[in-house]
Amino acid sequence: MEVASPAGWMVMHSSGRFFKKVEESFMERLNYEVLKKSGYDGYVLKDAPEKVLQFGEGNFLRAFVDYWFDLANEKAGWNGKCCLVQPIAPGLANMINDQEGLYTLYLRGSENGQKVDAKRVISSVSRCLNPYEADDYKKMMDVAASDDLEIIVSNTTEAGIQYDPSCKKDDCPPSSFPAKLTQVLYHRYKAGKPGIVMLACELIDNNGKELLKCVNQYIDQWELEDSFRKYVNEDCTFCGSLVDRIVPGRIRDEKEVAELEEKHGYADPLLDVGEVFGVWVIEGDEKLNDVLPFKKAGLLDKVFVTPDMSPYKKRKVRILNGAHTGFVLGAYLAGEDIVRDCMNDEVIKGFMNKMLYDEVIPTLPLDKDDLLKFAAAVSDRFNNPFVNHELMSISLNSTSKWKARNMPSFLEYIKEEGRLPECLTMSLAAYIAFYSNDIQALTDAGLVCKRPAGNEYTVSDDRWVLEFYYDHKDDSEEELVHAVLTNEKMWDQDLTQIEGLEAKVTENLKKIHTEGAKAAYASCL
Repeated sequence: MEVASPAGWMVMHSSGRFFKKVEESFMERLNYEVLKKSGYDGYVLKDAPEKVLQFGEGNFLRAFVDYWFDLANEKAGWNGKCCLVQPIAPGLANMINDQEGLYTLYLRGSENGQKVDAKRVISSVSRCLNPYEADDYKKMMDVAASDDLEIIVSNTTEAGIQYDPSCKKDDCPPSSFPAKLTQVLYHRYKAGKPGIVMLACELIDNNGKELLKCVNQYIDQWELEDSFRKYVNEDCTFCGSLVDRIVPGRIRDEKEVAELEEKHGYADPLLDVGEVFGVWVIEGDEKLNDVLPFKKAGLLDKVFVTPDMSPYKKRKVRILNGAHTGFVLGAYLAGEDIVRDCMNDEVIKGFMNKMLYDEVIPTLPLDKDDLLKFAAAVSDRFNNPFVNHELMSISLNSTSKWKARNMPSFLEYIKEEGRLPECLTMSLAAYIAFYSNDIQALTDAGLVCKRPAGNEYTVSDDRWVLEFYYDHKDDSEEELVHAVLTNEKMWDQDLTQIEGLEAKVTENLKKIHTEGAKAAYASCL
């Protein structure tokens, strides 16, 4: 419970402690009137038709999808708004509506080696609906049947695209997102309105196809007419998509929040932060470029349609994610803690760059100039002065990550070049070193190891992986490498069958143990 003081700027918490809440007395909450009073001179669009129905209202969508639509309004005169829908009962609807859909977005990071800290007030959002309230559920259906609606967007977490047979046709609303979507599309179909474009942004493989599959399951379960099935599968366009932008979200430093409020001239509890880099790859017929506003807005290097997004998925997994997994484990053993600091170390950065440019990029089926630009952007992203990205957070589940992100490049390099890739082979040795360095104990939290500097760290992975390394904690380097490389559960194959690999990984592991990980990385340069 909070009680305002007579002065209006002190509040008492139930603990009995008093806190200053300057923003409540001096700063008005952001809305169109307050924004005008603040003197903001950036682009703002107050009124426009609701062309997008968006399931999800969190930090990511607001820093990504709504940002691109905001740019489309400014640069292409698209004149569209996004009506947001809470995917679950608790959400941001009231806060968003209190601010008339407005919020402040900061894109922060490094671009071409230069620090960027760019502010933009996003005005592409009209309102947010909570379908768990009867009135808002009806409003959602009104938008569904609107002549203005063209696009539906979703990002309802990885678990969002799942078929739940407990959802009923007359639930208001059903719990699962695909069931809500089926209701929305059925209502639109019954109203005689044309099909829409569906853009799924959830972080699962084949997100668009999986969503369509779920909708078809509800059509079966609810025994809806065949003509509706035809409408969904032929008149509507379900697109998979790949989203790429790191979104830290809200600023947690209260002092910085207060400083920004003073600078802005308003309070904004919905303020959002994302990195500068952003790419949205939409899988579908290229004619969609004429339906979606991004081509007209000149954003084709950022948001584009392609008939096959798998090469771009490979690009992200093997270059961005592969770089992370490829260098961080050795870098941690070398004494580094933060990704940005690694980018300021010539040896570690040199190792990463050689791995990417000499061993990964040559194996990828995309335009080489495009790959080089993407790799250059990776260095900028890793060097973000605003994000303290901890190596230990990246290290989680590195066994499956190395297999998914680095192994394909590793195997394809051997196939194409007929020899072992130097850096990726060292990276595999660094992975083994990280999982086995001076093992102390196996606990419920994970495998406790010791860094060469003496401090303990806890390896997190599948239990069977941790048990494997604990069981081999007394092995010699030769024994350990042999056990790891022959573990087909880890790699789906016996890696000792690759000529020279076992000997080289053993040599590299010994080098890491005797000379240190940094010297081992340097030996590859």
